[in-house]
Amino acid sequence: MINKEEFRKKVIITAGEIFSHYGFKKTTMDEIANALKMGKSSIYYYFSSKEEIFEAVVLYEANVLRNELTTAIKAVESPIEKLRNYVFVRMKTFEKLSNYYNAIFDKNLDHFDFIETVRSKYDREELAIIRLLLFHGARKKVFNVKNSEYTALAIQTTLKGFEVPLFWKKKEVNIEDRLNATLDVLFNGILNK
Repeated sequence: MINKEEFRKKVIITAGEIFSHYGFKKTTMDEIANALKMGKSSIYYYFSSKEEIFEAVVLYEANVLRNELTTAIKAVESPIEKLRNYVFVRMKTFEKLSNYYNAIFDKNLDHFDFIETVRSKYDREELAIIRLLLFHGARKKVFNVKNSEYTALAIQTTLKGFEVPLFWKKKEVNIEDRLNATLDVLFNGILNK
């Protein structure tokens, strides 16, 4: 007897790899079925369409990202290290989770209703996490934050700016050097003190 949840997870992970390689449009149900070594009808028993599988893949990857960020933040004590870990893990995980990334940023996928829900939920969650990190840092007198909402928005906007060279151009980009330079400006400013 096949465990329904295990089978669904196997389909999601396998389909995720195929979507990641070929993109949503070019991926077919035949390719997913072949990769799983089973008939399409077995997959259709659990998922009604390729779109439903893609949605499940995106939500699965969103969960992976959320878990990795939570682990990274909890792994250290200092507010500076918490924010640093958040930034680095966010960018490295995004690179691995191309379906989630594409769902959030690829305008060709806008016709899926769930994409807008995922995008706005992601933005809200990210701002909440950054604000919380800033709040804890300010409470410990490590950060001097006058307005946590605007500061969180500025950090989020900066991180989104890194995504363009990292994901769209696929050039040799030393993202770690860029992130470290940005974090240096964030933590130390550019003014002589």
